[in-house]
Parts: sequence; C-alpha cells; structure tokens
Amino acid sequence: MSHHHHGHHHPTPKGGLLLWAFAITLSFAAVEALGGWWSGSLALLSDAGHMLSDATALGLAAFAAWLSQRPASKHHSYGFGRAEVIIGIFNAVTMLIIIVAIVIAAINRLHAPQAVSGGTVIVIAFIGLIVNLVLAYMLSRGEQTLNVRAALLHVIGDLLGSVAALVAGIVILFTGWTPIDPILSLVVCALILVSALRLLKEGLHIIMEGVPRHIDLNEVGHELAKLPGIVSVHDLHIWTLSSGHVALSCHVIIETPASWPETLKQLNTQLHEKYNINHSTIQPEHTTHYIAIPTTGLPRQYPHKDNP
Repeated sequence: MSHHHHGHHHPTPKGGLLLWAFAITLSFAAVEALGGWWSGSLALLSDAGHMLSDATALGLAAFAAWLSQRPASKHHSYGFGRAEVIIGIFNAVTMLIIIVAIVIAAINRLHAPQAVSGGTVIVIAFIGLIVNLVLAYMLSRGEQTLNVRAALLHVIGDLLGSVAALVAGIVILFTGWTPIDPILSLVVCALILVSALRLLKEGLHIIMEGVPRHIDLNEVGHELAKLPGIVSVHDLHIWTLSSGHVALSCHVIIETPASWPETLKQLNTQLHEKYNINHSTIQPEHTTHYIAIPTTGLPRQYPHKDNP
C-alpha cells in the first residue's frame, strides 16, 4: 500500500484579522441595537441581530482557523482541518434561525405598524454600511474556505441589511410610509436565504464524505485505468478532508509487481496535475491474487481500455 502527499500550504486568514473583525462587529451591533430601539426601526434592529450573529460567526471562525492549523495527533490522524467545516455549518444554521426570527417580526410589524425615526435610521445605517464594506473587504482577501465564506455570508447579510435600513430611513423621512421598513427586511431575508442554504448543503456534503462537486468519480476511475501497466481500478473513493484539501483511496490491479514504483509515480502525477488531489492511498494488487467481488449500485470497477 502506498501513501502520497505533496507538500502544500493553504493560506488562511490570520487570527488577528478575524479577531479585529469580531471586535468591530460586536461594537457596532450594540450601536445599531440602541439606535433601532431609540428610533423604533425594525430594519435597524434586524441589522443589529445580523451584526451580533456576525460577531459570533467571526469569533468562531477565528477559533476554527486556529484549531485547523494544529498538527495531526494519535487521536486525530487527519488533523483538525474539518473544524472549519463544522463551524461553517453552525454559522449557516444560525443565519437561518435569524432569518426566521426577522421574518416573523416583519410580518407582525406589517400587521401593526409602528412609528420610525427616519433621520436616526439614515445616520446609523450609513455608518453600518461603511463598517460592513470594510469587513467584507477584509474577509474576502483570504482563502475562501467554507468557514470563512459562512462568516462572510453574515457580513454580506449585514451589508444588505444596512442598505435596506438606509433606503427605509430615506423613504420614511420623506414620505412617512413606515411599511417600507419590514418589507425591505423581508427582501433582505430572501436574498440571504439562498446563500445560507447553499453553504449548509455544501457543508453537509463534506461531512457525509461526498465526492467534491468539481470532480467526476467515474472520470477519475477511467483516467487512472488508462495508465500503462494497470489492468483495472476498483474501490475508488474521493472525499474532502477540509476546504481545498481532497483525498483519494483506491485499489489497482497491476500486470507486473516489478513495474509498481513507476506506475505509482504516474498515478500520483495524474492525480496531482489533473485533479489537484495531493493525498492519496493506493493499494496495488496482482492479477493472480485478485478475486472479483460483485457489487451493486454505483460501479466500483474501472477496467483498462484494452481489458473491457
């Protein structure tokens, strides 16, 4: 059995950067909450809720980024890279919970309109817009792991919330039409919902050891089986260890054991150059020792093109 690792480095956002983003977000969440309570604006209060969830998301993202860099141990032989995936899923779920809460509050506000101070909303929403633009820029500069993308989703949600609150404040100030406040809150929720569900689906796919969506399992199997000296490939598995880190394991039936070192080199080169798979575990088997085991469902055997 042969294991293969290419030396590689994945840049991750510095913990200090995430912690600064956490502190800024938490501070402004308090400002928006006070402003929303003072002005009676649901848009501001909903944006403050987003900001609070962002602060939590950023704090957890910083912790996950630190934890993912810890080396492998006897209890965690793959390391802690998947911590970022778990935190990403958690942050996506919390965003869904916040969306539900805002939708309920917006519907209630539509049925029972309340007075809103448009001027106060405009000032605070404008400041919030600037803060969120800065945070979004900061987070978009690093590697886009699922963890960081989930935290960035919270920030983008706040950015849209600030825009909605700003528009609502302007409309209320000049027309006095308060329903615009909960209506725009519902629009923002609808926009964020799509991204939150997409991130949640991606995170669950990784946790369930799913084949990365940019890789075709059957294509990989057939391409590997085309290499000289290989009779067939079977028991092929491809999964994501953590964001950007893909692993593969398979068994290959070879014609002659003496050619295995060169065949293994060709296999690893193919995986690295064509699919960017740098962590592979490949088990060689000689034709005289291989016993075919019938399988059902997805085909697990990929014969060489000359051995149909």
